[in-house]
Amino acid sequence: MVAVNTKNNNPKLTMAERADIHELYEEAVQNVETEVEFLLEIFRDLRGRDAQSFREDFCGTASTSCEWVSSGSSRYAVGVDIDADVLNWGRQNRIERLSESDRSRVRLLNEDVMHVHTEPVDVVGAFNFSYWIFKSRSELREYFSRAHSALKSDGLFFVDAYGGSEAYEEQKEKTKCKGFTYIWDQASFEPVTASMICHIHFKFKDGSKIKEAFTYDWRLWTLPELREVMEEAGFSNVRVYWEDEDDEGEGTGEFHEDNTGEADPAWIAYIVGEK
Repeated sequence: MVAVNTKNNNPKLTMAERADIHELYEEAVQNVETEVEFLLEIFRDLRGRDAQSFREDFCGTASTSCEWVSSGSSRYAVGVDIDADVLNWGRQNRIERLSESDRSRVRLLNEDVMHVHTEPVDVVGAFNFSYWIFKSRSELREYFSRAHSALKSDGLFFVDAYGGSEAYEEQKEKTKCKGFTYIWDQASFEPVTASMICHIHFKFKDGSKIKEAFTYDWRLWTLPELREVMEEAGFSNVRVYWEDEDDEGEGTGEFHEDNTGEADPAWIAYIVGEK
């Protein structure tokens, strides 16, 4: 079933007109349950205790923050995003469906991650490559420095990244989901600047489409660059966790620490900075 916007649940409308782009995005792109499990596992392995506090930068609908507080009654989360509309969607469609106890342990801030001030937390995360909006080394280092200062003395900073030869190509990739097709469109790439424009489109069984449901203006950062900039920002150690593959070469969603990686045409990794 395609997730619909209940305000537009009119059978005379096309599937695209009735669809909710945030629900579609989460169905196609996110797996917050697995992600939170990973954060908790790595923190426990590296720090020998359970993480309790989490700040989700570029939080969007705050689904990861909601999953975080749902994972333990003593855990709390702060979500930060500059887009008030998407935060309101998250409040109405994600936070409201939590238990009363869990709702009280999520706080959303409509602020810029480059200026926000929060109490120190165990974990800061910036996922779905959101921090790639910073296109210069100085901007990225400033953001990483701010993430560093937002952590407790033994805190961890998590970001994700993707790469491989296919990351530099102007191409479209289609993935079938429940009731719709998710299309990742790498529309343009500049080798000199590493700037890229990417879109997400959705196509439905009735032939209707949502073109450019989401658009991203990014710099494609490499793992060596990210590790170096984290170190420049003050992190004492930076680790890379590489995605495992199944027998057919497809990603399994499981990650292990890897100091070299593999020359895959398309890969996803987590970078973890230790304060």
